[in-house]
Amino acid sequence: MVLEVNGIELYWEEHGGGEPLLWLHGGMGHGADWRYLFKEPPEGYRIIAPDLRGHGKTTNPDRVFTFRQCAHDVHALLGHLNIPRIKAIGLSGGGLTLLHMATSAPASIESMIIVSAPPYFPEQVRAIQRQYSEAMLGEADMERMRQRHPRGEAQLRELFAMSRAFADSYDDVNFTPPYLGTITAETLIVFGDRDPLYPVSLAFELRSAIPKSYLWVVPNGGHGPIFGEQAPQFIDTARRFFRGWR
Repeated sequence: MVLEVNGIELYWEEHGGGEPLLWLHGGMGHGADWRYLFKEPPEGYRIIAPDLRGHGKTTNPDRVFTFRQCAHDVHALLGHLNIPRIKAIGLSGGGLTLLHMATSAPASIESMIIVSAPPYFPEQVRAIQRQYSEAMLGEADMERMRQRHPRGEAQLRELFAMSRAFADSYDDVNFTPPYLGTITAETLIVFGDRDPLYPVSLAFELRSAIPKSYLWVVPNGGHGPIFGEQAPQFIDTARRFFRGWR
């Protein structure tokens, strides 16, 4: 399905039935990445999975990308779907989008799980972002990228350029403690203690600043430690969290 909003064509999919559950993918991913986690939509939930601007089948004609703007796009989608308040999971860049949603319109997010999303980009990450290119990925990873992003090599070049631009962006991902303190959603922060991008200390900064938050540090977990052998425990924990730890 496609919604024309904020100058883009926003593509999203819905799967399952029941209470709405928003899934926001990470950078360079697409909405259907939820399938790497759940074999089927979790029972009792209707997954709403958009492609963020410039990703997957969602356009980005002006080639400008911020997580703040993605939050505006997703808010517009939820308005279109007449969903004033929602539970959500955000992975990495999707988590940054969720943080913008939860700070700009606190009442719109009932509860959320933020996975591998930092309050700001540390300098060691900016060094990686400046160099990010196709050469850093293997052919298998590039083939998965082509499958996720159907508009060809030009779209892939734009996505790599987007990632490099993060290195010199300081106002989009800059969630200070007072700003995070405005979040009213119950929040589960999930971080791997072996994340190669973001030191786990950033997770503790989020935990200390977000009022109703919990922190789960995944032992030996890397970036996005919720897939593969870690998926069953994440799924069980997420279900209990969204049920109020019941």
